[in-house]
Amino acid sequence: MAQLAGHKLRSLREQLGFTMRDVESAGAELATRHQNEEFAVPPSRLSDIETKGVVPSIFRLYSLAIIYRRDFRELVSFYGIDLDRVAPDLNVGRPPNTHTSNAAQGAAVVQVPVRFDPSFDLRYSANLGRMIEQWGLVPLSYLSHFDHRRYTYGYVGLEDFTMYPLLPPGTFLQIDETKNKVQDGGWRSEYERPIYFVETRSGHTACWCALSGADIILQPHPLSPVGVRILKHPSEAEVLGQVVGVATRIGESGLKAREGQSQDDAAHQLTAAPARDALRFEAIVPNKRSV
Repeated sequence: MAQLAGHKLRSLREQLGFTMRDVESAGAELATRHQNEEFAVPPSRLSDIETKGVVPSIFRLYSLAIIYRRDFRELVSFYGIDLDRVAPDLNVGRPPNTHTSNAAQGAAVVQVPVRFDPSFDLRYSANLGRMIEQWGLVPLSYLSHFDHRRYTYGYVGLEDFTMYPLLPPGTFLQIDETKNKVQDGGWRSEYERPIYFVETRSGHTACWCALSGADIILQPHPLSPVGVRILKHPSEAEVLGQVVGVATRIGESGLKAREGQSQDDAAHQLTAAPARDALRFEAIVPNKRSV
């Protein structure tokens, strides 16, 4: 692959009419500007990159991207690294703590369904996979009207049972940062009660919240083994936003909260769920039923 990547880089250079000395001169200018000699691209090294499959450093690859007027992502993709497709790899190294995730926010394109079966009707439950006729890569600039900047994304750590079983460990969260004020009542059931994503000094958590004077009460699900926490607001606990969407795996039997079961045992059961478990997405809208 590195050999082929070198050929592509050489092709870009020749298309622009650059000699190796031209690239060396431009690289030296970048090295001076950034006060880092790693940006320099000597002709001998460029020759090795183009003809011998030598992999350039990130500094030299950046220099080549600037000199050749190409997107850095494109040059990285020559070496088999697609920065627009990092999401499928995020299930590697699952962190135990709940946290926010920015890993995929720099993607320039996203793969989305671009054509559905004409019989698809949003009013009825259906196998969505069978309704998608075609997937395609869409530039994120085309999706700007969705105003994705108001949202951030979180992940419920494998050791975080605060909202279990409503939000099992391993759940991905969509968080509306504009809804960071705790509501006081107005819901008819636990499914309508707003869930907030909260940052504390010990980390992040998703939970129900209530304000009491200068304190904020972090309330877990009644079936959760986690206790209620009362912290100073906002010095010890800050509400980052309201959870408005979730994606979680559903097992055939799921995790069963049993007295005396450790969180590690429960987390192991979740990660050992059958591969055929479905991935569901729900939109959470206060005062309305989930869809």
